[in-house]
Amino acid sequence: MDSTGVPHILEHTVLCGSQKYPCRDPFFKMLNRSLSTFMNAFTANDYTLYPFSTQNPKDFQNLLSVYLDAAFFPCLQQLDFWQEGWRLEHENPYDPQTPLVFKGVVFNEMKGAFTDNERVFSQHLQNKLLPDHTYAVISGGDPLNIPDLTWEQLKQFHASHYHPSNARFFTYGNFPLEQHLKQIHEEALIKFQRIEPNTAIPKQQLWDKPREHHVTCGSDSFASDPAKQTTVSVSFLLSDITDTFENFTLNLLSSLLVGGPNSPFYKALIEANIGTDFSPDVGFNGYTKEAYFSVGLQGIAERDIETVKQIIGRTIDDVIEKGFEEDKIEALLHKIEIQLKHQSTSFGLSLASYIASCWNHDGEPLELLKIAEKVSQFRQCLKENPAFLQEKVKRYFKDNPHRLTLSMSPDEAYYDKQAKTEAEKLKQKVNALSEEQKKQIYEKGLELIALQSKPQDTSCLPALKVSDIEPTIPLTKLETAFAADEVPVQYCAQPTNEVVYFRAVSSLNTLPEELKPYVPLFCNVITKMGCGALDYREQAQQIELKTGGMSVSPHIIPDDSHLDVYEQGVLFSSLCLDRNLPDMMHLWSEIFNNPHFEEEEHFKVLVKMIAQDLSNGIPDSGHLYASVRASKTLTPAGELQEMFTGMDQVKLMKRIAEMSDVKPILRKLPRIKKYLLNSDNMRCSVNATPQQIAQASKEVEKFIKGITRSKKERRPVRPHVIEKYSEPKATGSETLNCSQIPRKLITEPTFQPCQMKTHFILSFPVNYIGECIRTVPYTTQDYASLRILAQLMTAKFLHREIREKGGAYGGGAKLSHSGVLTFYSYRDPNSLATLTTFEKAVDWVKSGDFTQQDIDEAKLAVFAAVDAPTAPSDKGMDHFLFGISDEMKQTHREQLFAVSRENLMDVANKYLAAGKSTRGLAILGPENADIAKDPSWVKR
Repeated sequence: MDSTGVPHILEHTVLCGSQKYPCRDPFFKMLNRSLSTFMNAFTANDYTLYPFSTQNPKDFQNLLSVYLDAAFFPCLQQLDFWQEGWRLEHENPYDPQTPLVFKGVVFNEMKGAFTDNERVFSQHLQNKLLPDHTYAVISGGDPLNIPDLTWEQLKQFHASHYHPSNARFFTYGNFPLEQHLKQIHEEALIKFQRIEPNTAIPKQQLWDKPREHHVTCGSDSFASDPAKQTTVSVSFLLSDITDTFENFTLNLLSSLLVGGPNSPFYKALIEANIGTDFSPDVGFNGYTKEAYFSVGLQGIAERDIETVKQIIGRTIDDVIEKGFEEDKIEALLHKIEIQLKHQSTSFGLSLASYIASCWNHDGEPLELLKIAEKVSQFRQCLKENPAFLQEKVKRYFKDNPHRLTLSMSPDEAYYDKQAKTEAEKLKQKVNALSEEQKKQIYEKGLELIALQSKPQDTSCLPALKVSDIEPTIPLTKLETAFAADEVPVQYCAQPTNEVVYFRAVSSLNTLPEELKPYVPLFCNVITKMGCGALDYREQAQQIELKTGGMSVSPHIIPDDSHLDVYEQGVLFSSLCLDRNLPDMMHLWSEIFNNPHFEEEEHFKVLVKMIAQDLSNGIPDSGHLYASVRASKTLTPAGELQEMFTGMDQVKLMKRIAEMSDVKPILRKLPRIKKYLLNSDNMRCSVNATPQQIAQASKEVEKFIKGITRSKKERRPVRPHVIEKYSEPKATGSETLNCSQIPRKLITEPTFQPCQMKTHFILSFPVNYIGECIRTVPYTTQDYASLRILAQLMTAKFLHREIREKGGAYGGGAKLSHSGVLTFYSYRDPNSLATLTTFEKAVDWVKSGDFTQQDIDEAKLAVFAAVDAPTAPSDKGMDHFLFGISDEMKQTHREQLFAVSRENLMDVANKYLAAGKSTRGLAILGPENADIAKDPSWVKR
């Protein structure tokens, strides 16, 4: 009932030591003692979810035991550290006798979260549309209220909410259910008496007239027009989410209203060209007891607020009058059918999340899962009453007085005001302390640091052993044929549930250098501009009706055995139901042969949406942008990665979005098309059921024969091209065995890596940091050692120093496929201090201050990632995309098993010690006086 973030802080706290497992942070410790394929915890608006998954039955029991004990029997003794624990300098981890609490991490997590203006808007929207009860506060915590939480409140909240009478258990998979029920019963339920939790949320009192609110946020330094940074939306309260059919209908209705370029609100709002994209939370939101629908625009001028409101009103009237075309409804029902058939590796987690909100309010979870039944009921309602959907629009939108208009505009001083309030709050707290109390706090601070540095006894925690890891991988059967006698096609027969997955890679080797920066833009718009006889609206309609999506993306793949060799291309991906394969391949043919580039106004709309999307993504992905920039000068592929996916791309799209005349950019697209959309230097892959492979092969053959091939061979722009097969060619009768797919790679023999340090100055209150080091390629033994080393440093040193002591939301080390080792931190209150921590991590390894148990745990964590489940749609993709065969994976596996303490210390000395390898650094974050004085940093 307040914004202290008590459920969120409790989510972090219960995972930090319990009666049966009294050690600090068993949650993070178990990441290295298990082969889990997923472990996390989430705090939503009105529940906290603790999900985990694994493919190993023993591991499942271990994790269930740790999670049950954490939730119901955490160590929550009172502590003197508690009150000052929220300050940036501290994050309070656990110890068996003196469990401290995670106020500091949550504080920085939420500060980081609210640098995202979309998040700020969504939060205000929910708070103000549902103002009577728990939805009026911030369950994750408001950084300025988090310090007010007392230990008593935390303990009380746990006692009343974390009780089996208020809990729900969900399992999914093929381990026997009886075993789960027995364990849950014995380790939790039997130890409690039933209580009445009284956690039900009352219905929101309906308004008798609409309301309006205006809020402020930080300004966006990447906005394409600084004068247009206002967001406005109109939101309507809908029905109770436990009415499952009504919500199914309203969810479909919402998709019809705002989904894609054919929807009425897209035409009326997006194409009015007064904003950059829909407002946050557009469409149906079913995560609160009563659902709501929201629609509006971001990136508008403040003067256009009234215009947007009028357009929304007019559009609602139009829909009530005209309804929806039958084709649009069919496209939507087709989308549901394909979503039901497509198998993902996180299906169980998706199910748990899908039913959580409704079940939490005592809705019937199984009702929610009867989707085919609901589709039939929906068709029946439409048949009996053709105005069925229009009547819903009239009832919920036109005649609904519970309607909120929310607008948000930037305040230049927004972050300064927040920092000032925070400083004043700290000053008040400090001023209220006596000299004796200050001394006590200082001493407690020293005690805390000592405690955080103390080695942990983790022997109480269950663990798998390295011997529990499967020694070999199962082989995936692949076949290769040549379509039209020249284009290699990889076929992988899998139980795909009557869905076909088609992919193709086309090389960028002949593309002129000056066109390269525009490749991501080309990829983004090529399936959205129209093709053949279809304009862009009809094309969108056909893609919805006949496929599960068609996408194009840049494809930069470092070689597995040379750091200065890489493949550059574009990846085409799509899926469809078996029956629609001819239609999907026909759409690809039209996109390749006759794409449209004439619609200048529609192109402008797409450009603005892309630029807005990139800008909005920085607060969530800042560490990735920092890492991409830091590795830019270390390998030739790194330069291309920065151009395609880094801050360079964000800035380029901002520049294009600012142009009043986009014709010069538009004219580049047909030129790129000429080099990319043909069958030269192309390869394809198909994953489908065994029965469907023959039909798929006919369709791919037809597609290849139907697209253009250059009359004369184009020369590659960069002269050094090598042709590489993913494996040595087989001899004799096996010549056309699975894997002879040649890839044309670029090699840059004269490339010289160099060090670069970049500081992107952004108006965020936290930092995102990346430090990258050039090491060795995938096929070497040292690569395997560095992979284990990165995990060892993360688990045993960096987590403690960056998160527990430093207060950052996250941090660690990872080794990429490209042979670049990255140290990173995320939503970090520190900057240069964290870079020093990265150095200390290397010293720690060189000192050998780790045990064989630590190495084994690092191996378990690495194998959990190596052996993560692969969906039928993705089998064989390592081979097709990266040229990595099962045999190479098995060799890498054996190299990982073989890694020893000597190997770890050796690679730390060889590659990570100061002066040994070229490294790059990048920080995204606020102004920094120390960096400003240092001429070795490039400031952006």
